[in-house]
Amino acid sequence: MDRPELRDATILLVDDQSYNIALLRMILKAAGYERILATTDSREALPLYVEHRPDVVLLDLSMPHLDGFAVMAQIREVEANSFAPILVLTAETDPEVRLRALTSGARDFLNKPFDKTEALARLQNVIEVRQLHNTVRRQNEELEEKVRARTQELSDTQMEIIHRLGHAAEYKDNETGFHLIRMSLYAAALARQMGLPVADVEIIERASPMHDIGKIGIPDRILLKPGKLDADEWQVMMSHAAIGADLLSGSQSPLVQMAATIAISHHEKWDGSGYPRGLSGESIPLVGRICAICDVFDALTTARPYKPAWTVDAALAEITRGDGRHFDPTVVATFLTTLPEILAIRHRYQED
Repeated sequence: MDRPELRDATILLVDDQSYNIALLRMILKAAGYERILATTDSREALPLYVEHRPDVVLLDLSMPHLDGFAVMAQIREVEANSFAPILVLTAETDPEVRLRALTSGARDFLNKPFDKTEALARLQNVIEVRQLHNTVRRQNEELEEKVRARTQELSDTQMEIIHRLGHAAEYKDNETGFHLIRMSLYAAALARQMGLPVADVEIIERASPMHDIGKIGIPDRILLKPGKLDADEWQVMMSHAAIGADLLSGSQSPLVQMAATIAISHHEKWDGSGYPRGLSGESIPLVGRICAICDVFDALTTARPYKPAWTVDAALAEITRGDGRHFDPTVVATFLTTLPEILAIRHRYQED
């Protein structure tokens, strides 16, 4: 045999007749095969298979303890998504038995008594298919790993861009990137506690940092005004929600679509007194209701040039006062339930 890849194949012989094992071993060694395993106890077939993952199994059908069909069933479970390389050894000529063997996982038959030339030819065919299958599977696994790595790279890049965009708005508003991190983690924790699907929780976490992206469109004389805004200035300030939604509109990305929804709805209030559309109750998207309470809590508990930080108790009292007016009562109740996780996030990402 002049093909090293075949010579290196591992072969498992399973036959309760020791003379059959001896004969096959002699034929195989004469043909150049060296890696030969054998057992006359069919109960040892599966442990040997799992340990050595042979390239072909020469399996007798008629054996005590476990017959060949039982052994094939065991191997088929191990190779549920792969190619089970089974070459059945049999003197059986009954078509029904042979058909059962094929449907049970056999790839070919080797008739007893053995013909050396036929045995080696059939053996080589099964080994070639097995090795080809393994090669294709390895290539697929390598490709899948590259796709996973590339997908993660794109996801990380997407998240970086999202945070940088959000941070651009925060720069205009004298806030920091920690607000974006806390806000997004609060929103994800609250969404998770409310029972939203894992995929939705992830999108909310990734999309919420863009909640105030529309502040990019607000003039600095208004956005950075140290004193109270007059009525006209407040109208301009409130437009940041619609500006943000407009900046994010028209995307085919579920993430950007979610960000647009959050941008336009996180200043709506449960009683309809919010902006920009004056929505009330459950007509406000749930993600907007979730992000609203998270945004307010972080804004209250964070120091800014124009105000000191509120204590957690004072912020919670304000949120409780807004229960049923500013905030969805269900979201408030869940927020209070989630408070230990919220406070852990707040402690971890404190302002410098």
